[in-house]
Amino acid sequence: MTRRAVVTGASSGIGEATARALRASGWDVVAVARRADRLAALEGETGVAAFAADLTQQSDIDALAGWLLQSGPVHAVVHVAGGARGTERVEDGDPEDWRWMFEANVLSVQRLTAALLPQLRDAASDPDSRGVPHADVLFVTSTAAQLAYPGGSGYNAAKAGEAMLAHALRLELNGEPIRVVEIAPGMVRTEEFALNRLHGDEHAASKVYDGVEDPLSAEDVADVIAYALNAPGHVNLDLVTMRPVAQSAAHLLARGPLRVRG
Repeated sequence: MTRRAVVTGASSGIGEATARALRASGWDVVAVARRADRLAALEGETGVAAFAADLTQQSDIDALAGWLLQSGPVHAVVHVAGGARGTERVEDGDPEDWRWMFEANVLSVQRLTAALLPQLRDAASDPDSRGVPHADVLFVTSTAAQLAYPGGSGYNAAKAGEAMLAHALRLELNGEPIRVVEIAPGMVRTEEFALNRLHGDEHAASKVYDGVEDPLSAEDVADVIAYALNAPGHVNLDLVTMRPVAQSAAHLLARGPLRVRG
């Protein structure tokens, strides 16, 4: 049986790259995002099934869950949708930015997970290509969930919340054939992440990556996601932290060519 994955945030960046990577490795993919026009283009190019939804709205989650129930099994849910807004200090932070980050990175993830767990349980008896029955819930968090940095407090808190959700879920599902995977990327250069975080300031967004040799790409992260989902069903990648070589930690970034000291 062909396995089917739901990928959120699929209209751009890591979500789009993940939809492409899973299609290339033989999955059926339901691509979910707000922008229907971008999803339609992706559908025409790759054969994904597009479903436009705003996952901060319970009514959209309910509609997605109902459509999935009627259209086939769900073997994997890949939570990519989310993002950051603002780089202010705690004392200067905009509560509306913080509210949006919690809605997008934590509450929508909890709502969608709860809505689709019954379908994942139904599909968990389906064997993979090696004959191992299982289903998957995969969370794309961030190294911002692991280490705070000045100006990152709202995003740190939101992504740490999502990571804790994943950790608790893994414990709650102990004994069931459902893998819970967390992929935590560091610096990833995509077309929109920094631009959205910096409220559309293209100059400031481009400076985030100035001098950094080979930041991660969306495709780099998608390759790891596809590996995790295609790994033998008895193998769970609890947490994969990935960074470009130029980034030793969230707060330690080399700008300029990498070179051997000597």
